Amino acid sequence: MSPMVLENDVEVGESLPPATEHAVSVSLPTWRANVGYEEGEEWVISKMKTGYPRFFIHKIIQAFSAAIVTKHGREGEGAMLFPTHAIASRCRDFFLRNAPDLDASKIRILDFVPAAEKARSEELTVISPRVSAVLFPQDRFSIAKQFWQHSGDGVSSRRAEYCYQLFEKGVLIEASSLDLPPRIRKGPRRYQKQTSIDLGGPDDAVHSTGEVQDPTQFVEERFGRNLDLSMTKNAKLAIRRRIAGSLTADVSLSEALSLKKDTARTRPVAEFSEDDVYLYPTGMSSIFNSHRKLLKAKGPLKAIVYGFPYIDTLKITEKFGAGSLFYGFGSSEELDDLEKRLEGGERFMALFTEFPGNPLLMSPDLQRIRTLADKYDFCVVVDETIGNFINVNVLPYADIVVSSLTKVFSGDSNVMGGGLVLSPMAKNYSLLKSIWEEDYEDNHWAEDSIFLERNSRDFVSRIDRIGTNAEAICNVLSAHPRVKQVNYPKTSPTRANYEKCRNPNGGYGGLLSATFYARGDAIAFFDNLDTVKGPSLGTNFTLSSPYVILAHYGELDWCAKWGVEADLIRFSVGLEETGKLVETFKKALDAIPQ
Repeated sequence: MSPMVLENDVEVGESLPPATEHAVSVSLPTWRANVGYEEGEEWVISKMKTGYPRFFIHKIIQAFSAAIVTKHGREGEGAMLFPTHAIASRCRDFFLRNAPDLDASKIRILDFVPAAEKARSEELTVISPRVSAVLFPQDRFSIAKQFWQHSGDGVSSRRAEYCYQLFEKGVLIEASSLDLPPRIRKGPRRYQKQTSIDLGGPDDAVHSTGEVQDPTQFVEERFGRNLDLSMTKNAKLAIRRRIAGSLTADVSLSEALSLKKDTARTRPVAEFSEDDVYLYPTGMSSIFNSHRKLLKAKGPLKAIVYGFPYIDTLKITEKFGAGSLFYGFGSSEELDDLEKRLEGGERFMALFTEFPGNPLLMSPDLQRIRTLADKYDFCVVVDETIGNFINVNVLPYADIVVSSLTKVFSGDSNVMGGGLVLSPMAKNYSLLKSIWEEDYEDNHWAEDSIFLERNSRDFVSRIDRIGTNAEAICNVLSAHPRVKQVNYPKTSPTRANYEKCRNPNGGYGGLLSATFYARGDAIAFFDNLDTVKGPSLGTNFTLSSPYVILAHYGELDWCAKWGVEADLIRFSVGLEETGKLVETFKKALDAIPQ
């Protein structure tokens, strides 16, 4: 039986959405294309215009890296680009730990800054058109790529695009030629007072005078003209208010900023406000930096990873710090084991979990975890990306709540971002707050913040619509005899745990997954499913993926040990008309050979 003609059949390697320069997904439209990508087959790899940014380094970033090596590098070197010297230093440390045979002088950091001292103005602090490059032997690229992927702290494609233009024009130059120390920004103190937020409109965009060659003028006018520079701080504030839950209406930026700082309405936690919300370049960066700072707060103790996690969370705990204790089922029996270990004197710095988990959509027993954490003094980090705070309130059970803003918060699949929230209820709050005050860098690129604020204005209404669609798809899949299992928080054996955290008007989210009794059935269904197909989730359009093959291709046996089947298909449900979406899934099910 030949595959159906599909409306959403986007060519392999094309960005999702198509023709979107800074897209965060890529089309892998068939089962064979996903396997071919993982196998490195030329017919797939050669067509890749982009990819998920932490796994596929954007071509703009690749070009900028190559230009830096050409101008400043040595033969056989490669470069990896980061927003600050501090992050580049962490990459260098990771390199030296994982390549002890390398002479330390082989790993170099070059900092690129605007050419004139006056370009280090307050306005340019908002933009921060700076890049730090780690140069290394190109044959060790895989080590640099691991840090890029796990940390989530690499430059964004928009930052690279903008800074590359400055570099080409001679406006962004290597810092040592200016005899300036690497710039280190500390603390979110600019967030603490209303007076530190520029409440001006577009007409207040920065203007400067002087010669055309003046780098301050070049950067400020170019950036201000394109992006309403004066609104950058405002956009960040509006995003933080939305994450705090004090801003849930679909309002313009000026309306969002006219609200007084308020305690959160959708996160009913005493004393909690936007001042406890921090922005990061990616969701993984918020997890990575939580782990890094918790090591500082609690000492070099092991972490606990509870429930089958997104791939890099486990890798972070294994490759940084003292390692981890992994409970891949997220079961009550595993919590029994943890309790015995704690009673026996074992100590841990933190427990990392997702609510619900990806891709099995299991919900951990946060109430019991919180009780253990309080008794034995470890922190709890909850990734709420899948549940999101409109549907669930996990803050009372967590010390730290992290989220990927790249997903449903944005929806448009064209910008990266991460959010992190400190809970003022947690007994470690004062300690954690002091560490964040001392060590936090806001590295979310200004242009990315503008896009993220615009995209997120209607996220509340989108979440409601997406949840309705996802429940309908769950029902269609669950009713089909060739479908082995459907994973969704509402139908999960762990639903009771979800309900403890569900908000009064909250739903069950837009992510679900399914397995089939035979691999051939899974392939036939996937290849005939008329949605776009690729990595990521939380998009405004339905996005499907053979998730385990794409995320865990080199460790399928390991996944199976934890009950995660290789042929699982994951669906991130979008905003399409419900009836049409249901029909799309029914047609794909009908395409399974009888």
